[in-house]
Amino acid sequence: MSTDLGTLRGLAHLARLEFDATREQQMLGDLNNILDFVAQLEGLDTTGVEPLVHLSQEVNVLRDDEARNTVSHQDGLRNAPRKDSDYFRVPKVLE
Repeated sequence: MSTDLGTLRGLAHLARLEFDATREQQMLGDLNNILDFVAQLEGLDTTGVEPLVHLSQEVNVLRDDEARNTVSHQDGLRNAPRKDSDYFRVPKVLE
């Protein structure tokens, strides 16, 4: 399977990419190499091969999430650039 310059230009337009002539030829070669590799993969016999769920056998050990206050309300407001009694003041978001 190979693509031509027209197909590459169409893909570049959809992806909002711009190439000069030299780079365009290089990208065309790279794209054809990728498509050739995918064609090789399509030719492999995968009957009896279980699908991968994870790429490695490593198990991620995570700690339990525990809700706790690490910064008091007053300490959090102390570093605020603008505050109004007990609240942060931020620029208006909606008109």
